[in-house]
Amino acid sequence: MSIPTLDLVAVLREDRVFPSVSLAQEVGLAVLFLAALAWVAGSGRMLWGARLHHPEPVAAPEGLAALPAQRVAAGHPMETVELTAAEEEAFAGLVRTIALR
Repeated sequence: MSIPTLDLVAVLREDRVFPSVSLAQEVGLAVLFLAALAWVAGSGRMLWGARLHHPEPVAAPEGLAALPAQRVAAGHPMETVELTAAEEEAFAGLVRTIALR
């Protein structure tokens, strides 16, 4: 009486999902599918958490920390421009509309 042996290569060759694709390609497809599934789950969890998170309003800083404040009112003559009264008024109106946004 002989003991039946299991031919693993024959079993893998016969019971594969895509018989026309090599085993390495089939394993690669499974890994790619699992990576895509993990990405979708991670993205969904991140978006779901962001939906429920309401950040505290933060006061706007006085100035940019990376840029030093000007030390004198009048800079270099090449950096100053004389504006007419109409130009100053138009600029002030523009600044007011930007500040409202």
